[in-house]
Amino acid sequence: MKYLRTKLSTRIGFFSLLVFLFWLKTIYAYFYDFQLGINSPFEYIVALINPVATTLFMFGIAMYIKPSRLFYPIILILDILNTVLLYLNVIYFREFTDFMTISTMTGYSKVNQGLSGSSLALTMPHDIFFWTDIVIVLLLLLFRFIRIDKNNFGFKKSFTITSIAVLLFTINLSLGEMDRPQLLTRTFDRTYIVKYLGIDSFTMYDAIKQQHNNDLRAMATKSEMNDVLKYTRKHYAEPNKKMFGIAKHRNVIVIHLESFQQFLINKKVNGKEVTPFLNSLYKNKSTYSFDNFFHQVGQGKTSDAENMLETSTFGLPQGSLFTQFGSDNVFQAAPAILKQQGNYNSAVFHGNVASFWNRNSVYKNMGYQYFFDSSYYDTSGDKSLGYGLKDKLLFKDSIKYLQRLQQPFYAKYITVTNHFPYTLDAEDSNFKTTNTGDSNVDNYFKTAHYLDQSVKEFYNYLNKTGLLKKSIIMLYGDHYGISNSENPNLAKAIGKNPDNWNDFDNAQLQRVPLMFNIPGNKGGYIDHTYGGEIDVLPTLLHLLGINTNQYVQFGTDLFSNDHDTVVAFRNRDWVSTKYTSIGGTIYNNKNGKVINPSPSKRRVFNKMQARVNTELSFSDELNEQNLLRFYNPSGFTPVNPKDYSYTNGLQKEKGKETELGNKSNSLWSKNKGTSTENLYKTDAPELMHQNTGSSKLNKSKQNLDN
Repeated sequence: MKYLRTKLSTRIGFFSLLVFLFWLKTIYAYFYDFQLGINSPFEYIVALINPVATTLFMFGIAMYIKPSRLFYPIILILDILNTVLLYLNVIYFREFTDFMTISTMTGYSKVNQGLSGSSLALTMPHDIFFWTDIVIVLLLLLFRFIRIDKNNFGFKKSFTITSIAVLLFTINLSLGEMDRPQLLTRTFDRTYIVKYLGIDSFTMYDAIKQQHNNDLRAMATKSEMNDVLKYTRKHYAEPNKKMFGIAKHRNVIVIHLESFQQFLINKKVNGKEVTPFLNSLYKNKSTYSFDNFFHQVGQGKTSDAENMLETSTFGLPQGSLFTQFGSDNVFQAAPAILKQQGNYNSAVFHGNVASFWNRNSVYKNMGYQYFFDSSYYDTSGDKSLGYGLKDKLLFKDSIKYLQRLQQPFYAKYITVTNHFPYTLDAEDSNFKTTNTGDSNVDNYFKTAHYLDQSVKEFYNYLNKTGLLKKSIIMLYGDHYGISNSENPNLAKAIGKNPDNWNDFDNAQLQRVPLMFNIPGNKGGYIDHTYGGEIDVLPTLLHLLGINTNQYVQFGTDLFSNDHDTVVAFRNRDWVSTKYTSIGGTIYNNKNGKVINPSPSKRRVFNKMQARVNTELSFSDELNEQNLLRFYNPSGFTPVNPKDYSYTNGLQKEKGKETELGNKSNSLWSKNKGTSTENLYKTDAPELMHQNTGSSKLNKSKQNLDN
């Protein structure tokens, strides 16, 4: 005991004690309060070491203090402030399943609203553990068990601690990048940064990012918005009169086909169709299908696709728009446009956590009224894979909410089962796949087949309830499933020669499906028009009879005679009806051969490249500088994100909780208050082993019909 007392009565001993105690309660929070998704031994190791570097660095600041009387209060203040930061995140996480950003901390009204006016209700008995160490240390100092060390520590020794902290952080970051490449550049989920780098690192990173965003916005001017408007108005394509409004007043159901590429359509493996149901939709006379439709995502992957779908603006050249700017940006997005132009209600159904890709913030800014994330479903046991609830269960379990949505509604389903690394339980699929020797390629066909079955089951429900004939169903692939590095292995499965595979082949494989299925319509066909995800929103709005000429959109209506057929990729490559440009090399689409254009033809290609560059640059300016705050289209009211909350049951628009009574247009009301859940049939094997629901199910069902 005497030895311990002697050691703790030195600066380095006292410093080490506080570092250890703070590390202990941080680890406690990681494994007891936060849902970090730590699964592998590697992730456990990284999580155990990640609080050390930042704690050494932060507490090490006090070691430079020369007057001994100031060292102890300063290091204790640093300890208390760090504990406050940790504990506030614990409280915040209990309510939002997310971590506090700088904008959240500085925006009192958001915090007050988000925590429902009372943090006390979120406290738990074990929270005392976060403060006990500080009380004990203060008592040890007060009763002189730990004595004040009056000796200065010295600059060299202090700098050594700082150097060790920096070295440990570098190692920590390297380990994080090994397990999750582009950890800081993509930032698709704040949980990942905390899991790999810790709370302090996340807070510092977010502060730097927030300052960068603020600087961009501070420099923005209204004249820059005028330049964007000039471009988009000139680029606008008049709607096709025959197609305009053919789906007017219908519900809109968007089915996001995760990682689904065009080559899967009509593809057979071992004599069997991989996606027989989607094939039938693709060729159906009630469907307008596109076979030259390309994804245009960057590092933001799925979030980029969603952004283009909802806003007709591009993702960022680096990172994700959702995570970098989505919490603060002004959007002119589909949910808000449809609400204000057609009184549409809107909802997203997704079996992953709400914070992934920062969706729980972005959706509010877009005007989504409801967001049913994983917390609304039972995701226990084998019901979930790496990215959330399996698709068959997502569609089935969403019915309890979908049936109570007021019609017309705009509902988006984000599937996840067909996601890398394409793992699926053996009981979920007996599809006999390829044997290329590449497990990712082989399993890709199995998970795509499962996704196809999931969509078929959902369609059967829509048909039984009558929703099918009242809706337009849009199905699209968000991005590639097989990466360029694995495409030569894929070539074996799609009848191509892997030895001759090149960049042109990679570009052509970026096709993903796009289908507008309008049940009852008989004018459908397979359209060969070249287009991309940026074109989806103006096309959909025109089908619904809503003109887009007043909105800032970089895409053009795919059915319009004025449609721009040059498809820009995020890296500034492009593809058009006849030619493809990859890194400045021009390929002929007919034979895939490189062409050496004449000077006059080269000038044409240079103009096409300049147009692509201009389009992407204007979109980046718009989003990075939040320029839409300077422009309100006639009849459009900017979204107030404070009107929405996705926790504690169902979200409602504040001040508009009108009791609809007999005026209700929901399927549930039309069915005289009888649930339609029994009409949904699925062969999902997981349902044979469970009979439980999510913790939010009961309180979420009760008021949706209002």
